[in-house]
Amino acid sequence: MPTKKSPSKTTIAKKTAPAAETPVATAPAEVAVTAHQETMETVLKAGTQAATKGYEQAIALAQEQVDKVSDSIFLRYDEVASLGKENVDAYVRSTTVFAKGVESLGKELMGVAQSLVEANVAATQALFGASTVREVIDLQTEFSRSRFDELVAESAKLTELSMTLANDALEPIQLRLNATVEKLMKPVAA
Repeated sequence: MPTKKSPSKTTIAKKTAPAAETPVATAPAEVAVTAHQETMETVLKAGTQAATKGYEQAIALAQEQVDKVSDSIFLRYDEVASLGKENVDAYVRSTTVFAKGVESLGKELMGVAQSLVEANVAATQALFGASTVREVIDLQTEFSRSRFDELVAESAKLTELSMTLANDALEPIQLRLNATVEKLMKPVAA
């Protein structure tokens, strides 16, 4: 019998093997992949640029706000320091006025004491020159009356000097108090 030839393996491989891809079939796929890859790179680059720009804007805005707040804080600090210096100056002026006023009151009291001593010496000399008891009583009554009238007059004068001293001494402090309250109540300039 004639023998049948069995097909060779090379023949089977030729028949069953898929046809090799041709360059025309792979070109559209490569173009699509390349286009997709370029699109992704473009999107990624645009996103990165947008994020960088947003980040830079946020940093610039934050820096601007920090600068505004810093300027405001330093301005308020300078105002408070200035207030402290001006308050100390007002205290010094007030103390100076008070010291001068006390000196003036002291001089006035010394004048009153000196006039009192002179009046007492004159009254004592008059009393020693009196020859009757009635004359002594009349001199003593007149002396007491004149001393009381002088006491009322000097007391009114000393009261007025004391009130003027108190007002003058407190004026610089009152002015500073008003200025301080006004500055502290003023809103911070934005």
